Amino acid sequence: MAFPQQRPRRLRRSEPIRRLVREHELSVNDLIQPLFVVPGTGVRDEIPSLPGQFHLSVDRAVEEASKLAGLGVPGLILFGLPEQKDERASQACSEDAPVQRACAAIADAGLDVLVIADTCLCEYTSHGHCGIVNDRGEVDNDATLAVLAKTAVSQARAGADIVAPSDMMDGRVRAIRAALDEACLPEIPILSYAAKFASAFYGPFRDAAGSAPEFGDRRGYQMDPANGDEAVREVALDIEEGADMVIIKPGLPYLDLVRRVKDAFEYPTGVYHVSGEYAMLEAAAARGWLDRRRAVEESLLACKRAGADFILTYYAGEVAGWLAGR
Repeated sequence: MAFPQQRPRRLRRSEPIRRLVREHELSVNDLIQPLFVVPGTGVRDEIPSLPGQFHLSVDRAVEEASKLAGLGVPGLILFGLPEQKDERASQACSEDAPVQRACAAIADAGLDVLVIADTCLCEYTSHGHCGIVNDRGEVDNDATLAVLAKTAVSQARAGADIVAPSDMMDGRVRAIRAALDEACLPEIPILSYAAKFASAFYGPFRDAAGSAPEFGDRRGYQMDPANGDEAVREVALDIEEGADMVIIKPGLPYLDLVRRVKDAFEYPTGVYHVSGEYAMLEAAAARGWLDRRRAVEESLLACKRAGADFILTYYAGEVAGWLAGR
């Protein structure tokens, strides 16, 4: 039998050879940690559907931000649970809202970490939708834009380094960019959830953020999981409107779109490794069905291989510790 001319296994014989030819690496610089901020002081309550993740009061969020900065994690994204909700999401743009207070407190602490504010209304509306609902029970796209723009300005003034609209309203990037510029905040980047799908993988997040819709669902504004071409068009629109970076959400089921978007636009592109993906890994690992660390690293490395420049993941702090050898 003739000796094969191509022997790929030659380059898999030892760990030094594998490292030498490895095409992608997971770095601490790829990671962004989500945090959930709540009213009160000294609060650090574990979220049942997201084991290992917590509701944090502002003082505890600053402590967590300090730990992340110490590990070299470049950024965190803040989600807030207000004391009161109403149909107009009035707390979303309040300087006393948990996200704004956390932005200010982290900025005052002088920590070397980017603070990203999630700019959406679902956590602040009494009905749980991402926008203002009209008399017909429908989310009013254009009425929502003004509230989102006001919220983004409020978050930036409080100390957010980046605002991240995640609502999927048409035209929201343009509205937010115009509002930031008019408020003399032209240096604030917009990280747009440009292609956010109506996914089954958000369940634990909605429990954590108290943002499940009281009626209907979000398919009228979040994308159909069957549509890839539409996702590329959505990204193009947000870039045209002034987005500085874009996110694909969820992560693993949509990595084909991460690759398509990166190839099409060569633009800073992130992916959100969402709560359902986290919860599935945690549940399987708790039952001994998979090696937890290997599964986590493999999942995040797949995001990098698909073309993601950065990853929003609940594992950010923990993975940073692994990479640092702690």
